[in-house]
Amino acid sequence: MKGSEQPRKRFIDYPRRGRAGWRRWLPSWRQQLGVTAVGAAGFAGLFAVVYAQVDIPDENAAARQEATVFYWADGSQMVTEGAVNRQKVTLDQVPDPVEHAVLAAENASFYSDSGVSLSGIARAAVNMAQGQDAQGGSTITQQYVKNTYLSQDQTLKRKVKEFFIALKLDNRKSKSEILQGYLNTSYFGRHSFGIQAAANAYYGIPAKDLDPSRGAALAALLKGAEQYDPALSEDNHRRAVERWKWILDREVETGLMSREERARYTRFPEPRAPVTPTSQKGQTGYLVDAAKKYLKSRTGLTDRDLARGGYRIHTTFEKDKVARLVKAVEDERRRGIDPEKRAADAYVEFGAASVRPRDGALVALYGGPDATQHFANNADTAGVPAGSAFKPFVLAAALRDGAPREAAAAPVATSAPVVAGSQAGVPPDLYEGLVTSAHPPFVAAGKRLGLEKVRDTAVEAGLHKASLARLEPTFPLGTSTPSAIRLAGAYSLFGNDGNRTEPYSVTRVEHGGTPLPGLTPPAPHRVLEPGAARGINRALQAYAGKTLPQDTAAKLPRGIWAGGTGPRDRMRSAWFIGNDGADGGGLTTAVTVFRSKPGAPRLLPMEGVGGDAQFGNGIPPRIWAAYAAG
Repeated sequence: MKGSEQPRKRFIDYPRRGRAGWRRWLPSWRQQLGVTAVGAAGFAGLFAVVYAQVDIPDENAAARQEATVFYWADGSQMVTEGAVNRQKVTLDQVPDPVEHAVLAAENASFYSDSGVSLSGIARAAVNMAQGQDAQGGSTITQQYVKNTYLSQDQTLKRKVKEFFIALKLDNRKSKSEILQGYLNTSYFGRHSFGIQAAANAYYGIPAKDLDPSRGAALAALLKGAEQYDPALSEDNHRRAVERWKWILDREVETGLMSREERARYTRFPEPRAPVTPTSQKGQTGYLVDAAKKYLKSRTGLTDRDLARGGYRIHTTFEKDKVARLVKAVEDERRRGIDPEKRAADAYVEFGAASVRPRDGALVALYGGPDATQHFANNADTAGVPAGSAFKPFVLAAALRDGAPREAAAAPVATSAPVVAGSQAGVPPDLYEGLVTSAHPPFVAAGKRLGLEKVRDTAVEAGLHKASLARLEPTFPLGTSTPSAIRLAGAYSLFGNDGNRTEPYSVTRVEHGGTPLPGLTPPAPHRVLEPGAARGINRALQAYAGKTLPQDTAAKLPRGIWAGGTGPRDRMRSAWFIGNDGADGGGLTTAVTVFRSKPGAPRLLPMEGVGGDAQFGNGIPPRIWAAYAAG
């Protein structure tokens, strides 16, 4: 009968019969076990398929590197970098304590693990899901795979590929081979790939001579040389010391160093100053330094990226103008600087930069006598006070503020006649004070305007805020320390109808035949109304006429305007920033002279430099004039 028919038996009893409510949907333990087994089998099958399909690429092809080439503005080659600063060593040439430091810092379980980190892959997947880079903790084997066989792209696909290649590599190579490869391919900063190059770059010794303390300091760089090279900044130094201590403590914690030996290392092993490759001697190293600094600020490229090579970098530097500027400086050095004759001529430094006002192109600079011996770029240093060369920005702030034309301070005594300020469209007191390098009108203007307004105008003109001094009464007199590049760029607005363009030194970059984005030349920015800029320009023309020797000025094009330090300045620097008015607006060139003794906490006095009875203020105008005259 129908009522006595038995229910048809199902292959999978789900939802479960004989259960009521939510219990019908609760799988039995057999079902749960079956699902788990099927899932595990499926995962294992997928794993096996992927493992079989992913193979280890050709190491040599993947690791091949190219040199980076820098070009002059005319397209000719300036210098090549690289391809890669690497000298391979065998593992027996690396002291055990150095190996221990690297293991403690990067992968303490290296000799016992399978070469991969599941947690790292999981972390990468989570990061990708959150829209972040696919970064995660990687083993030394995985890092070696990334360095040698894959790109540096932070994607989940690359992380998965890295995982399987590392797993295979761990089965095919010994741990010693992998560690040796890792130590030879890792980037340590200062253009050094591998432990041997790093030991030379930071301590001037081969890897075999590294002690445990220096080994720990180099191991700290593996986390990111741009953040842990102690020579780059105070923050870097602090981070490097902290990580150095942590690595040594970690070696004790993991049994790689005894507590007794750890107690011997209490002083951080300071590395030597960065050494520029000999291919960048003379001005070349300074030009490359300026181009790289600009490139990193506009594209996000890092030192590590650039050190890997393959870039074609086209700069704004003009070979003939660089040569002219070098000749002008070196001729003046030979003519007037004699440390054996005058003690005041010891430790004299020169810096200069030349900018094209109409578009901001940096066409030439002088960074020092030789980039392989004098490492600081004097054209881009921010430690030399501007003195009276800063005063045009005070005048600019006054004109932006709508300053009245009447003098706001007592007349300035001067033996040289000057054009009335009202005729130039600027306050007479500031006009006359600028031409004669007098200080009281500018101190008074700072009080009247507010030092914040003066500071903000200087920043809008192009000076870096970090280079500006504290807002004290003397601020308008030039206690700030902008670089020659920044001063040349900022002065350009006075002869460019009040428009300023950010100085730039790179026009385009290609990598693998593909142009990099982000290098469109900066657009001009209005800081002053044209009438105000022309008024300041007239005052600067009067200053140039008073400062430059008449026989020199007669050889130069008309329309010269300039600013700089004068006989009333008492700061430890001399400046001259001028535009020669030629070539569709001429070039704005800043020249500075100062005295800097290595290890001294501050600049040395300028009294008597070059036989000058005052403060060496005649030297920068002579250099500028020689450069402008060609």
